[in-house]
Amino acid sequence: MKLAITLTLLLLTLAGPVTAQEKSVDFGEYQVHYAVFPSTFLPPEVAAANNLNRSRGIGIVNIAIMTQGDNGGIRTVPGQVEGKALNDVGQPSFLAFRRIQEGDAVYFIAEYQYSAGELMTFQITARPSGHAQDLPIRFSQALFND
Repeated sequence: MKLAITLTLLLLTLAGPVTAQEKSVDFGEYQVHYAVFPSTFLPPEVAAANNLNRSRGIGIVNIAIMTQGDNGGIRTVPGQVEGKALNDVGQPSFLAFRRIQEGDAVYFIAEYQYSAGELMTFQITARPSGHAQDLPIRFSQALFND
C-alpha cells in the first residue's frame, strides 16, 4: 500500500497548479524537491494505510533529496529532514517529518494545520546521509480547501 502513496504523491506533483506543483532547489550535487498539498487530495484508503490524517485543515509537505544516478537520471537519497511552517503572523509550527522508503525511493512527509488561503512559509533543512552540509530551502504556499 505504500507504493500507492508514492504513486499518488507522484501524480499530485505532476498534475500541475490545479492540485500540487513540485518544485526544487539545486545545490550542485544535490537537489531538494518539495510539494505541498491538502491532505484531502489523498484517497482515503491511501491516507489510512499510511497513518496520515485526511482533513480539510491538514496539509502534507513532501520532501525528496535527489542526486544524479549512475545512469544519468536522478534518484532519491537517504538523509534527514527537519523544518517548520510559519503562519502569516510568523508563529512557528514544527514539522515532524517521517521517512518513507519504498525500494530505492526515499522521501519525507509531514503534516501541518492550515486555514484556507493562509500563506504559510516553510523553512526546511535537508541533509543527505554522509554529507556534512545542510541544504536549506525556504518557500511559501497557501492552500485552499476543496
